[in-house]
Amino acid sequence: MAAVTIVVVEDEASLRRDMIEYLRSCGFDAIGAKSGRELDEQIASRPVSLVVLDVNLPGEDGFKIATRLRENPAIGIIMVTARGSTVDRVVGLELGADAYLVKPVEMRELEAQAKALLRRLETSNGGAAPPAPQPSGQPATDEGNWILDATAWALTSPAGVRVSLTSMEMKLVSLLAGQARQPATRDQISVALYNRRWNPDDRSIDTVVGRLRHKVENAIGETAPVKSVHGVGYVFSAPVRVI
Repeated sequence: MAAVTIVVVEDEASLRRDMIEYLRSCGFDAIGAKSGRELDEQIASRPVSLVVLDVNLPGEDGFKIATRLRENPAIGIIMVTARGSTVDRVVGLELGADAYLVKPVEMRELEAQAKALLRRLETSNGGAAPPAPQPSGQPATDEGNWILDATAWALTSPAGVRVSLTSMEMKLVSLLAGQARQPATRDQISVALYNRRWNPDDRSIDTVVGRLRHKVENAIGETAPVKSVHGVGYVFSAPVRVI
């Protein structure tokens, strides 16, 4: 575990020190950063597996940093915010945070979240399976079974390309997979993601879907099978099996 590097991005020196010391006592290579700029320097100098990211930072805040970090799905993100900040929690998860902690941080919970997230990332990034043979002239994803791994939080294409999912993306794909290629309404999606009815002025569902599509399409080089159904919601248009 010593090879796993965790960067704690926190401008409060005492909390940053406490989290670093605790994570080191758990066997992690934990280092600190006070800002997004210092985090970028750390990432440029060594492989980083996980970032513990405070929301309220001077200059570039945690939300903006999380948006940048999400371009690299190999890095896990645990966001930290003040207790009771429900809006912060929802926004952070929509931006791609894998987990959320509230202050005051319970160190044992931090350890548990870090270990669970690193296990998921290790499984998801462990290498793609070899492509399944396809009939001549048939696209790799045509009518093949996608696989949703509910334990590893990963979606695998019929060609064997594995895509790591955030918690919000996992909730979305799980719902769509359970619809048996029938569309899920925006109300259903809103309840599954946020435990609330859909508000027509709320674009957060589209944000999550757009990020998922972008991630999948970058991985497979083809259009993602997450389709919009006008006036209804979204559908996963290809066969998918949940394991």
